[in-house]
Amino acid sequence: MSRRPPRFLIGIDLGTTNCVLACADTAAPDAPLEVVPVPQVVAPKQVDAREALPSFLYLASPEEQGALDLPWERGRDFAVGAYARDRGAEVPARLVASAKSWLCHAGVDRTAAILPWGADADARCISPLDASATYLRHLRDGWDATRAHGDPSARLAAQEIYLTVPASFDASARELTVRAAGEAGLEHVVLLEEPQAACYAWIAGTGEAWRRQVRVGDVILVCDVGGGTTDLSLIAVTEEDGALALRRVAVGDHILLGGDNMDLALAYVLRERLAARGTALDDWQLRGLVHACRGAKERLLGDAPPERVPLAVLGRSRRVVGGALKVELTRADAEEILVDGFLPRADADARPQRTRRVGLQEMGLPYAADARLTAHLAEFLGRHADARPTAMLFNGGVFNAAAMRTRVLEVVRQWLGADVRELTGAHLEQAVARGAAYHGLARRGRGLRIRGGTARAYYIGVEVAMPAVPGVPPPMKAVCVVPRGMEEGTEADLPRQEFGLCVGEPAEFRMFGSSTREGDALGAELERANGELEELAPLVTTLPWPAHEGTVVPVRLHVHLTEIGTLELWCVARDGARRWKLEFGVRAPDPI
Repeated sequence: MSRRPPRFLIGIDLGTTNCVLACADTAAPDAPLEVVPVPQVVAPKQVDAREALPSFLYLASPEEQGALDLPWERGRDFAVGAYARDRGAEVPARLVASAKSWLCHAGVDRTAAILPWGADADARCISPLDASATYLRHLRDGWDATRAHGDPSARLAAQEIYLTVPASFDASARELTVRAAGEAGLEHVVLLEEPQAACYAWIAGTGEAWRRQVRVGDVILVCDVGGGTTDLSLIAVTEEDGALALRRVAVGDHILLGGDNMDLALAYVLRERLAARGTALDDWQLRGLVHACRGAKERLLGDAPPERVPLAVLGRSRRVVGGALKVELTRADAEEILVDGFLPRADADARPQRTRRVGLQEMGLPYAADARLTAHLAEFLGRHADARPTAMLFNGGVFNAAAMRTRVLEVVRQWLGADVRELTGAHLEQAVARGAAYHGLARRGRGLRIRGGTARAYYIGVEVAMPAVPGVPPPMKAVCVVPRGMEEGTEADLPRQEFGLCVGEPAEFRMFGSSTREGDALGAELERANGELEELAPLVTTLPWPAHEGTVVPVRLHVHLTEIGTLELWCVARDGARRWKLEFGVRAPDPI
């Protein structure tokens, strides 16, 4: 007897700044996509449901226990959400923030208790993985407490869940995201790229009207600037069976640049003003000021902004009268520092500055060296000059500010010498979660599904058999294992070819990618691997076979492009009794 499909399709935006949960009720076909309010502590001993769960974790002091209880848990010694964000601005040494950015930082152990970053050696800390799992666990418990009412089939873990990630997340960050979901009791999730989710939300928000906003031949530039990352994608409008269809054609690099950088920029300016008045901030006071600037930024760039916003930072010096530092930000400050600083007018050939690296660095977040979003955008469009955008879709809380959207449109229109239409109809802070839920409907045939698969073709390097020549490395050919546009979830055998696989000792497997070659079929061979292909980070591993160290085994290759954006390359022995798996990330667009 087949299992009845879950009633709810869940979209979860696990954001750097906010988490949002949306759902589609399949039992009510005409019901709109719904953003589900999340119960959370908003003040000591006060719980309220909000449409977003701020992605902040406050590690409370023993004296605060009892004030952070939730309906489903007593005696909590931490808080997640609104109160965590607000209280953490006052006590930054206990605040975990930007866990999503840390989750994709390959330079640290993302499973180690390293947050809050820079905390004292004896301070209470948590890992980026555990922080992400904590946010997801809170969403699960909030749903179960308000929606399940004791019915196991109605619990969040029993639903069909679509969890979003930046398009530029590498394989490790994706795997860790899935692992965080598993630790939160959400065992079966499908990952969806955030720019695609934003596009789905636009479709859902406009209904059939989206077909009148674009036409065949249009290319939509999705510009997603969130709290921690900038995500760029190009989606082409095509025709299939006489109807409009959408296909993703390009994905940008992973750029650690977003609202966090803007908050920091504002805080630095205020720190200099305080220094000019004779007051120096220590590191923890600066972190508190950064958190205070976040709220000021949203007010000053929002609708009906005030002329100025006063800020206070708790003092840690006996010289501070009253225990707090007073400073203010003005609307002019926000426009000059944020709009002109992060979105300066630039030429189409502008490129991000890449300065010489300092030999020794702190192991903090690897923020983009150049804060000019317009330079990163120019580089992305220059790399994909064959796909000129004709329409633009904004996403991310940064673009709630009309001034930010206006500046980007002005710059892109100048570059292209043509009008680029702004597509509207999606709630920017809820779009990703709504779009993820809509994607679930599309997978069930009740909505438009964006096609595209991989934005690049991928190849495995194969050493050519030939006599050794002194001083000349063996030539290498490249075999196509992922044709450009292969859909995720696809499995296939490479036709005909048999290869020799080195087992039982360390071996290097070289991978190549191309964003320009479109005609190569699965199994196609290129005689020169290093010419027009970009080499990716190699995989060095030992494939085990006890007592057969150094053996070369005849194998055929089986490809599985998974739903979470990784390539599983199975090497199957001729007799079929032994199989070895190689795993590569195929969504990270940066060549080495």
